[in-house]
Amino acid sequence: MSRPSHDHHTPAAPEAPAAPSGRPRPSIPGSGLAKGLAVTLRTMTRKTVTQQYPDAQPELPPRTRGVIGLFEENCTVCMLCARECPDWCIYIDSHKETVPPAAPGGRERSRNVLDRFAIDFSLCMYCGICIEVCPFDALFWSPEFEYAETDIHELTHERDKLREWMWTVPAPPALDPAAEEPKEIAAARKTAEKLAAAARAEPTGPEATGPDATGPEATGPRSTEPEGGDA
Repeated sequence: MSRPSHDHHTPAAPEAPAAPSGRPRPSIPGSGLAKGLAVTLRTMTRKTVTQQYPDAQPELPPRTRGVIGLFEENCTVCMLCARECPDWCIYIDSHKETVPPAAPGGRERSRNVLDRFAIDFSLCMYCGICIEVCPFDALFWSPEFEYAETDIHELTHERDKLREWMWTVPAPPALDPAAEEPKEIAAARKTAEKLAAAARAEPTGPEATGPDATGPEATGPRSTEPEGGDA
């Protein structure tokens, strides 16, 4: 049985970051306390401003999570939002209807028709998962937050109430000018540029006449002499 080597030792603790000269930077005692006191002094010298709510409405960020609005036309009753909700606060009811064929001889189709879409905001924890997983953009965040009720049952908003919140949904923020161009827009722009270049390359007008062209310009003047030669 081999004995452990005497050179084996536990790894040492990582050293403090070295200064540019190679020596560890010395820590000044009380530097953290001094930084904290400096922040406190800067805050104490600022004037305190109290927002007079509700006379003065607060300036909310554009992505404030206030209430959820429903765009009913985009909902396909896929139930994905209700299944992914961690609080099970979304209630959806629907039924199937038969759609006649679009063309003669076609096959009938069935589609889901929304009967009820409700969100219980007394259970909602405003995580935004339902909005993120919706594949058809039927749910949106609204910054409105003034919907407190004295009765907890009134916090269950049916689809008519959820649709009213859509009028308070702000427009999406503008794209960052320094951001990368979306792939869909880049592909469409390249296709449009190719079509425009091809249209400019096609000859038009008198330039189109050539050896392969047809018409009076391509045939040239006809001889009026008889085919038999000299008379």
